[in-house]
This record gives sequence, C-alpha cells and structure tokens, in this order.
Amino acid sequence: MSSDGARRRDVTVADVAKAAQVSKAQAARALGNYGAVSEDVRERVLAAAEELNYRPNELARSMNTGKSNTIGVVVGDIENPHFGLATRGITDTAKKSGFNVILINTDEDTAAEVDAVRVLLDKRVDGLIVAPASSVETQHLRRVHEAGRPLVLLDRSAEDLAVETVAVDMTVISYESTNYLLDAGHRRVAFISTLRSDTVFSAGMRLGSSQISDRLEGMRRAFADSGHNFPEDLVRLNAGDAGSIRKLTREVLLGADPATAVVASDGLIALSVVEAIQEMGLRIPEDVSFLMYDDFAWTRLTTPPLTVVSQPVYEMGAAAAAALIRQIEGRPPLVPAPEFNAALVHRGSVGAVPGTSGSGPAHSASPSSSVLPSFRSSAVP
Repeated sequence: MSSDGARRRDVTVADVAKAAQVSKAQAARALGNYGAVSEDVRERVLAAAEELNYRPNELARSMNTGKSNTIGVVVGDIENPHFGLATRGITDTAKKSGFNVILINTDEDTAAEVDAVRVLLDKRVDGLIVAPASSVETQHLRRVHEAGRPLVLLDRSAEDLAVETVAVDMTVISYESTNYLLDAGHRRVAFISTLRSDTVFSAGMRLGSSQISDRLEGMRRAFADSGHNFPEDLVRLNAGDAGSIRKLTREVLLGADPATAVVASDGLIALSVVEAIQEMGLRIPEDVSFLMYDDFAWTRLTTPPLTVVSQPVYEMGAAAAAALIRQIEGRPPLVPAPEFNAALVHRGSVGAVPGTSGSGPAHSASPSSSVLPSFRSSAVP
C-alpha cells in the first residue's frame, strides 16, 4: 500500500512542541490558552500548529475540562420544515456563544430517542435540547434532569417533568382557529395527525403528545362552547407516509357524513392532504375548506393560498438554545420566561359550507379560486 493511500497519523501536541522547539507542557498551555507562557513561545507554537495543520483532540479536552462546547439536539423529524427552522434558530444562537450542535433525528420513536440521548451523553455534550416523541414516556429525560445535566424541552412538554420548556400554548390557538371554522358554518371538521396510537381516537383518551392533545382539546372546547358536538369520528391519527395520508383524507371526505373542512397538524401532512383533494377533483374552498399548522413559503404559492396557524418557530429554537446555554454557564433562567404565541393567518382556503350561501370567512372571488387547488411554483421544499 502506498503512503498516499495510508491514513495520515494525527498531529499531536508533541509534534507541535518539537516543531516549535519548546516543551510539550509549553505547547499544551499555548494551544489551550491557559497557564503562563511567553508571547514568543505562544507565537512559535501557533505558527507550528498552523503549518502542521494541527487539530485539537476535542474528546481529550472535554475529559480534562469537563466541557465540550457542544449541544445535543434531538427532534422527531428533520424532514419536517418546522424542526428544520427551529434547528436553524438553535444553531445560529449556539454559534454566537461558541457552541457546536450535534443533531439526531428519531422518527418520532421513543426507543430511538432514548438511544439518541445516550449517544449524545456519551459524546459529553454540555446540554440537551429535546422535542420529546412522547410526553408520557419520559423516564430517560427524567434521569438526565435528576443527574443535573442541562436540559430544555422544545415544542412539547413532558408530564411531571419540571424543566424549561419552549413551546406555544396550542389549546388557545386551536380554540381560535376552530371557532373560525365554526363561524363559517362548519360542523364536520376533520383533524389528521401523524401521532401514533394503538386505538381509534375517542374523547378523553390519553395521548402521547402534548401538542396534539392540546390542539384536540382546543377543538373540543370550541365545539362545546358553541353548543355543537365535537366530531371525534373525524379525528385521524397514525398518518404515516404520503399514501396513508391520502387514504385518511379520502376516508373523511367520502364517508356517509363527510367532513366539510380538514385541519392538517403539520406541513408535511398538509402537502399530502392537498394532493388527495386534487386527486378527488374537489376544489378548495368551494368543496372543502382547509387549514393547517405552520406557515411556510409554499403555503402562499398554492391557488388559493392556504389559511395557516403560524408559529414563531425560529425564535423558539433560538430561545431554547439561549435557555440551555444559561443553564450550562450556571446562570439563572429568565424571569418571566419568554412567551410565544401562534397566530391564525387568514388566506383563501376557508369558505362557507358547500351548498350554503354562508356568512362566514370570505375567500377570493378571483377566477383562480374556482379551479382545482394547485401550486403556482414547482419549487416546493
């Protein structure tokens, strides 16, 4: 085997010391920026390190100092733009404070999350930001907290775990958006979510996600306050791939007492729901109204543009990183804690119930609103 094909040996502190003609201890102090060392020695060591392309052994450094300047982030689905934007907020904030980020995707699987947390702790991250796959099965997070490791929850809370949590109150915005649909005359409102469940949804059942539980509770309250029965038979969980989402959409729209409005719990689901509505030859909002959680660029590129629940996702990620860094540095949390609110963005995808004149939300009367819903651009993330 040629020397070109062989793996190059890592440059060590001893190599740098030899090239700079100083002791190994002097080189280590200069490279680690600690202890007493003359300016002449420091310059010679740094010049030698640059010439040799020296890279510090971060694991060894973290073992010596107890700090790795690294944050571990665990999310359910990095394909979901919601988590992509939140992660951008985390990394931008972490970078400003000198921290690197290690990101692990769990596919919303609790066992994978347990393993991800273990791997990150083994890598000696200074703290963890976790969007828990389950708000109920959180023993692994409890152990992290009880061990005194810095921990912040993102987007979802965990039952009986008193740690800093950065999330929107989904019950409030769900109540508001459901009232918007009720005001338009809708009584058969479907809700489609990826949340995994072994049983068919029924009112009062314990759900594994605080986010989905709060959204459904907001819907239930809005129906109750308006004097109408909540259509729990139109709640669909276990929406997996695009095919299953389209199947669930057809179920709620083609049943004996079909939905007149559909709510998608996130942007990935929304894409497949809109696709299913197109395949069925239905029009938004003339035949079926549509509302979704999260506001992304593509939601404004459809005909008509979609009504959404907009969340300050980037800001939430940034706040989670800032909260974690305060914990790592031993500083107290902000009091009061930052609050984040979602907003209902009215566009053109909610209209009156089909077959009624309706006095509810107005939608565009332009010619484009009378055709099948479609994208005005193919550049969809």
